[in-house]
Amino acid sequence: MTMAAINVTRSASVSTNLMHFPAKTSSKLALLQTQHISMHSRHKNTLNLHLSATRKNRISTYSVPNPPRAVASQSYGAPTEPNNKIFHGECFVLDDNIDTDQIISTEYLTLVPSIPEEYEKLGSYAMIGLPDRYGRFIEDGQTKTQYSIVIAGANFGCGSSREHAPVALGAAGVKAVVAESYARIFFRNSVATGEIYPLESERRVCDECKTGDIVTVEIEGNKLFNHSTGKEYVLKPIGDAGPVIDAGGIFEYARKTGMIAAPSS
Repeated sequence: MTMAAINVTRSASVSTNLMHFPAKTSSKLALLQTQHISMHSRHKNTLNLHLSATRKNRISTYSVPNPPRAVASQSYGAPTEPNNKIFHGECFVLDDNIDTDQIISTEYLTLVPSIPEEYEKLGSYAMIGLPDRYGRFIEDGQTKTQYSIVIAGANFGCGSSREHAPVALGAAGVKAVVAESYARIFFRNSVATGEIYPLESERRVCDECKTGDIVTVEIEGNKLFNHSTGKEYVLKPIGDAGPVIDAGGIFEYARKTGMIAAPSS
């Protein structure tokens, strides 16, 4: 069967099985799937491998090790409830209208995320297009950032549509972004790839934090704690997008819920 036939069969299967989900979940997944198929058709040489790969430590349908996804830490040195999704570390603070070209420049879109070496390389270029006033997101000679959480203003991820943007952040070691608001396509791509948690704040957090502050994000508690300032912030619930990101993206979610068949070993 050709790749085109496989993709048509896969998308048809997902669309059919969406009818078995509650209306709210079905509509959101349908929207994500539509976005994915559109992006997939334009970048099939680079992104088809990545999005069809299985979770960490498994082998994809193309026999390429899958890069790690956003996985929440269960502990950060303080008592927590079991199964809480918690991220803890230094934050990198941005303001409004950070676009996808600043997140990952066009010249690096030829990198194939499903190839481990290129996935790591993609992460090393994350935020390379930012103005100098923000400082270095990744230090010279490093492939990972020291900042596991990005805090931003309004319209984060605006500009041209590219799934490499959330992938680059995930590859760099970012676990979550907390922004005042997101460009719609970036939010969808973050969920579809399962690379990062795109969280929205109830207030403008970026004006009250600075790069290097130590923060904790509780996904299930919908809270952000800034330990450097002692302030606590309420986050908007991520809702039905959460389980999709937990699973590792739209295709892994569809496989785990029986919407499409799991790849044969």
